[in-house]
Amino acid sequence: MQRRSLIAAAGATVLAGGLPLAHAQVVDLSDAINKAGRLRMLSQRMGKAWLAVLLSVEKTSAQMVLDKSIALFNRHLVELKAYAPNPEVLVTYTKLEAAWSDYQAQLIGKAPARDAAAALLQQDAKVLALAHQGTQQYEAALAKLVGKLVNVAGRQRMLSQRMAKFYLATTLPVDAATAGMEITKARGEFVSALGLLKTAPEASTRIKEELTLAEAQWVFFDTALQNLQEGAQRPRPMADVFLASENLLSVMDRVTGLYASLKA
Repeated sequence: MQRRSLIAAAGATVLAGGLPLAHAQVVDLSDAINKAGRLRMLSQRMGKAWLAVLLSVEKTSAQMVLDKSIALFNRHLVELKAYAPNPEVLVTYTKLEAAWSDYQAQLIGKAPARDAAAALLQQDAKVLALAHQGTQQYEAALAKLVGKLVNVAGRQRMLSQRMAKFYLATTLPVDAATAGMEITKARGEFVSALGLLKTAPEASTRIKEELTLAEAQWVFFDTALQNLQEGAQRPRPMADVFLASENLLSVMDRVTGLYASLKA
């Protein structure tokens, strides 16, 4: 009960405030990698929130997360396309615009329904792939180690949302076997990347402190995920996963911002 209270209390804070306010425009390539990676995360966060609304899991908070994520995706997409440093990046974000248009229509066109879930998850995968391609291209444009660290840290945000999304998807179920494999894969990638980020020579004392907090939040989140083996359709485990994923996202967003602020 104490663990659940901690998750719920922290989650309420995160959900009430949302993600930290971002710069109005892209300020440099490190910032571009951060925001490009945030689009990756948002593709999965919106899918998670849509499923949560469908399943009545933290429904009010989930709707707020969905609405704010849609607005943030639209803003970052405009900024990143305008900042494109070469034609290849511009092509990627033009394609992403089209994929996002289709995804957004599914997210807001009508109330979430079980028979629409499979198509929605297929479309969020297309948006994720293009958002990842754009992030990689911005990292290549910077061509410095700090760019990789910003990319890796930012990808942790996406993985937190992806695991939670697939956890909720298993309760419908929507391709439960694949969802389970994706959760296992993402879990391994998340733990490995935490180690890389913490041992990087560029990791400042502040970054290491935040990563220690991320490790603690990961314990909460991973414990909630383990309930998949015990019956994910019980409301409380689904709420724990939703809230814990938001807490972990908040910490990893700060870590990504700290890496992005390092001088390349």
